[in-house]
Amino acid sequence: MSKVIGVLTSGGDAPGMNAVVRAIVRCGLSKGHKILGVDRGYEGLMNNEIEEMKSHSVSDVIGRGGTILQSARSKQFMTEEGVMQAVNVIKANSMDALIVIGGDGSFKGARELAKKGINVIGIPGTIDLDIDCTDYTIGFDTAVNTAMEAIEKIRDTSSSHNRCSIVEVMGRNAGYIALWCSISGGAEITLIPEKGEPDFKDIANQVAENKNMGKKHELIIVAEGIGKTAELAEYIENETGITTRATILGYLQRGGRPTAIDRIHGSMMGSKAIDLIDSGVYNRIVALKNGDYVDIEINEALNMKKDINEEMYRVAKALAY
Repeated sequence: MSKVIGVLTSGGDAPGMNAVVRAIVRCGLSKGHKILGVDRGYEGLMNNEIEEMKSHSVSDVIGRGGTILQSARSKQFMTEEGVMQAVNVIKANSMDALIVIGGDGSFKGARELAKKGINVIGIPGTIDLDIDCTDYTIGFDTAVNTAMEAIEKIRDTSSSHNRCSIVEVMGRNAGYIALWCSISGGAEITLIPEKGEPDFKDIANQVAENKNMGKKHELIIVAEGIGKTAELAEYIENETGITTRATILGYLQRGGRPTAIDRIHGSMMGSKAIDLIDSGVYNRIVALKNGDYVDIEINEALNMKKDINEEMYRVAKALAY
């Protein structure tokens, strides 16, 4: 039976979100469903910012960064009144299901809609890789590669001047981007939230020791959840006399053309969401687990806990010597 399916992107944008939207639109249309695009996430949903999407609506978007549906953070939606306003709009548009592309906060919003009887499907779209139920989140690979390009340029100038460079990457309260950038970028020190607050004195001593061992430059990768990047740079320079510069990459990592990995995973997850709805299966989160695209009940998914890969952290430390 033909169904009316809504789709929105919520929270921070991530490269590859457009690949997900494209897959939802075209796979949905191929099965005879009607697809409604919701602009500006939950904020737009509450305000009925909705239009029907056709195949041509997603032409030439797979290689674009950001999200063609735009995104927004909505304080109003976090209230009971906001959720009910969204529910009324969904019913007014005769939606049989709503697909939410976003992170943990977006999924919690979807769960609130599910509690009100709305059929929802979640797809993990965030550069932070911090969704506990899945091995991969859309945008992560592109963000890491974007950060790596910047780190390589910073390393060039750092080695030219025998400096210590501190680079802060995004990731909110998760250290996955930092850990991946540390290994692939050859960092001497990796600071991530999962390992607690850093000891500035120990770090300064390590930088000085590395200098004495003959290292001509130093690279420290700091996760966003640690922060204090400028303060750390000042402390190291004052304690060791080594010129130290801090760089915060910030929103640079959210933009850019998505890598093939993000396009493929985005397309497959979007198709999986349509298959679930086509089969009458709702209130699930699409996930990548052990190489397979699976679906997990939304409450179970949000109750899962994800730990940092200890083997990767051990290797990052070993490679620093």
